[in-house]
Amino acid sequence: MLVFAGNANPALARAICDYLVLPLGGAVVKRFPDGELDVKVNDDVRGADTFIVQPTCHPVNENLMELLLLIDCLRRASADRVTAVLPYYGYARKDRKDEGRVPITAKLVANLIATAGANRVLALDLHATQIQGFFDIPVDHLFAAPVLVNRFVDEDPDKLVIVSPDVGSIKLARAYSKRLHASLAVVDKRRVSAEQTESDFFIGDCQGKKVLVVDDIIATAGSVCQAALLLRDHGATEVHVAATHPVLCGPAVERLSQAPINSITVTDTIPLPEAAQCLPLHVVSVAGLLGEAMRRIHMNESVSHLFTT
Repeated sequence: MLVFAGNANPALARAICDYLVLPLGGAVVKRFPDGELDVKVNDDVRGADTFIVQPTCHPVNENLMELLLLIDCLRRASADRVTAVLPYYGYARKDRKDEGRVPITAKLVANLIATAGANRVLALDLHATQIQGFFDIPVDHLFAAPVLVNRFVDEDPDKLVIVSPDVGSIKLARAYSKRLHASLAVVDKRRVSAEQTESDFFIGDCQGKKVLVVDDIIATAGSVCQAALLLRDHGATEVHVAATHPVLCGPAVERLSQAPINSITVTDTIPLPEAAQCLPLHVVSVAGLLGEAMRRIHMNESVSHLFTT
């Protein structure tokens, strides 16, 4: 078993290797003078079971290209199996045609990964679970909820409300609600544009209670910030946020710093931007979760119990 990483999140790759008690494989990603990427793997991988840890986060296109080149490199070096470990799957929000004459980029990326030579994919909290079906190779899809929920297990369930910031996150919120034995509420969100949403309707009761807003991604933070304002208006005493992928792009940091949010818990699937250090952030690691899944894949053991949401 050999583990390699691109430049997207080497810290997570090293943490996974620490869990597996393995050295991180030697791979070098360089750049030609004209900007083209050049990849070389320094370890002998012939007949090996190989894993590439590479979230396709910002800069998305560069990290995606690194992943594809690493896959091709390992295949041409006669690796027995190549598993693409994608803690974060870029372009996941483009999973359907929501208007005329647009691509389904999440499907295109799946095709590129399979065509490059990956034998299987290990992903974490895909924005749309149907993306599993976009691949013509096996996909193991894990959920970060078991890791994130540990931060809130000591909360009084009678005083805690789990909130979905939109209808699309209800299933995720229900999983948190079940684990924490807390009540469930939903904020109605309408998307105005790629950068702006409106939240003006709330279903549930949070009067005098602590609320936990859960989502898979915090991108521009419009949804969670508007949800926080709405929840405060409905009597919430504290607003906490938990999300798997801290993309935090555009106006996200400014919005979160001004929103009535007490804490933000995220995972280390992607590196945090420097500007985010001013936020009340708590980072939990998914290295153990991913490392255990990788170990089980390598040993041909069942991974299904790790799928629990």
